[in-house]
Amino acid sequence: MSIIRTSIDIYAPPEICFDLARSVDAHVESTRGSGERVVAGRMSGLLELGESVTWRARHFGVTQELTSRITAFDRPRHFRDEMVKGAFARIVHDHHFEPLPDGTRMIDTFDFSAPFGPLGAIAERLVLTRYLRRLLDGRNRVLKRMAEGSSGSVQAG
Repeated sequence: MSIIRTSIDIYAPPEICFDLARSVDAHVESTRGSGERVVAGRMSGLLELGESVTWRARHFGVTQELTSRITAFDRPRHFRDEMVKGAFARIVHDHHFEPLPDGTRMIDTFDFSAPFGPLGAIAERLVLTRYLRRLLDGRNRVLKRMAEGSSGSVQAG
């Protein structure tokens, strides 16, 4: 089991940041590098409590699918998505949004376990944690640009 924590300050209100972080369309835009796209579940708009989405992306030269479901939801403070099907043994991703005097601190806690027992644990330490941190940081930078350039609304789709 590994835990990645990231934080980024965004000059936009928590509501805008929260909605961008749960936007299927913003997710696709922020993960262009891996060609991530939706193949099942909510196809666009804002994910709500209990909804799921299945993503298809290419990582490490292999096309993979991952289905996650929103299992906790407290707009605009926190939501959680959890993997229900995919290559990992487990993924729990908490998204927290703390108000700041001039914006929002967006904090991600990405708790995951690779499959394959001890071999997976080695892969987590040697490769996966660094790779996933880069993905999360890159996605958060895109969300920051989107939020700071936002007119104040995110489409519900």
